[in-house]
Order: sequence, then structure tokens, then C-alpha cells
Amino acid sequence: MRSVIDRMHRARRPPMETVPVAEARAAYELGAGVLEIPKPALARVDELRLPARDGHALPARLYAPRPGGGPLPALLYLHGGGFTVGSIATHDTLCREIARRAGCAVVSLDYRLAPEHRFPTAVEDTWDALAWLAAEGASLGIDPARLAVGGDSAGGTLAAVAALQARDADLPLALQLLFYPGCTAHQDTPSHAAYARGFVLEEPAITWFFSHYIDRGERDDWRFAPLNAPDVDGVAPAWVGLAECDPLVDEGIAYADRLRAAGVAVDLEIYRGVTHEFIKMGRAIPEARTAHAHAAAALRAAFGLPDPDTEETP
Repeated sequence: MRSVIDRMHRARRPPMETVPVAEARAAYELGAGVLEIPKPALARVDELRLPARDGHALPARLYAPRPGGGPLPALLYLHGGGFTVGSIATHDTLCREIARRAGCAVVSLDYRLAPEHRFPTAVEDTWDALAWLAAEGASLGIDPARLAVGGDSAGGTLAAVAALQARDADLPLALQLLFYPGCTAHQDTPSHAAYARGFVLEEPAITWFFSHYIDRGERDDWRFAPLNAPDVDGVAPAWVGLAECDPLVDEGIAYADRLRAAGVAVDLEIYRGVTHEFIKMGRAIPEARTAHAHAAAALRAAFGLPDPDTEETP
């Protein structure tokens, strides 16, 4: 991990918060695959458009490990990027790998980004996509009775919020899959101070992201800070994967603890010696591949699926 960070520093790219948003997005897209594992081939990859409440057609991509053979359970995946950068393309390899390892479908959503679309547009886009999959997913070969929601970083926040919304709407979910989610309103935990500089996600970038996404006066809204939810009773079981050297690690632990205290089943993994974004560094960081395997195993267990790497062919 230290070697990766040193190489990042030697590249001398301008910090994201010092360039225009369009340039930051382009740089993130360009660098997204540099440390990824080789892109897995899948039997089915379809481009979709899912309807949002205001009539906007949300781009999405469906990944499936097999072309047919009955409906597949599905994970709605929300990419990270501080609500400001990132896309289906930046998380293509990760979603392919989850679909391959878990044996389920993955629907990756291009929710609308800030600053063009500020809070709560991303939250609303996520819910609209999840509700559509529950109502219409059968038309895509998806089993609407076996749905999960997941994401990394800002996408993990959106997934945690969607799980709470699903509970309130009586939409049962098999799992919420959260890679280092943002959960607090004001980034004032000890880990935010300890890892503010030199660990991939730095404090100036966090401030830049959130200044584009949400007004400070709105930051206590639980749809931005799930730890502020009035209650978390009855929400879907959670798999939470955190990076030890990450500003967000304390709030991830706090959210997992809150879920457990409410009687929600939680599987918490803290990957030692790695930073934010590590799950997209499988070429260089073995813990990324371990996290992929753990997340896929959690999905298989939640969906009642066999391991596709060990299942015997009839």
C-alpha cells in the first residue's frame, strides 16, 4: 500500500480539489483501471435506461454470469466518487468481478452527480432505480424477490440510505453491501484527523466533494448521514468492508455497531494496512482480491447461491 501511495505522489498529478470538476472527472476515469485486476469476461452485459421520478432516463449496466436459465438475484451497485466523480465505467471491473464471483446479476447505476445535481438527487435516483427493479426487474431476467443494494464510499452511503428506505416501503432486501461508506454528518471522528493527509483520500478532497454536493445546513439529514437515521430497526442484514487507514473507518464501525445494537445481522471486515479505494487496486493489493471474495460470499449466502468457482457442472 505504501508503494502505491509513493507512486501516486511521484506521478505529481494535481490534487482533484485544485482543478475544475470536468477535469477531475476525466482524471478519475483515466486512472480508474490502472491498478484493477484484469477485466473478467461475462456471458451478458447489457446497457439499460431506468426511469427517474422527473422523467430522466438513468444509464445503468446489467452484468450477468450467464445468459439465461431462470431469473437471477441482483445487486444494485452505486459507485463511489464523492457524489461528484465516478461512473459505470470507473467501476466496470469491480462490478464484473462481483457478478462473476457471486453468481448473481449486478446492476450498476449512473446516478446524477454534483454540482449539476445536488443533494438529494443521487438519493432519489438510487431509490427510483431500486423500486423499478423490484417492480419491473423480471423483464430483465432478474428475480425481484431477491434483491440487494451495495456500493463503495459515497455509493456505500447511498446504499445504506436505500436500505432504510426499502425497510420503510416494505421492500425486503437480502443484503446491504457497504464498502467504506460515509455515515457521519461532519467528518469529525478521530480517523478523519489521523488519516487526513497522505492516505489516498485526503481532507481537502472530502471538503471539495461535499461542498459540491450538499449545503452545510443540510448535512444532518440522515439521507446524507445514515448514522442520524431516527432508527435502524428491521433494516436488511449488512456486510461492511472497511479500510484500516481511511478517514471513513470510524464512522463505518459506528454504523455497523448501531445496526448490531438494533438486532440487525452484521458481518464487519476491517482490512489492515490499506486505504480508501483499495478495492479497486487488485493488481497491486492482495487485500482487494480478498475483499472481493468476502463480499461475493456474503451475497451468495444472502441469495442462497452456490459458489460458481466450485460448483460441479452436471
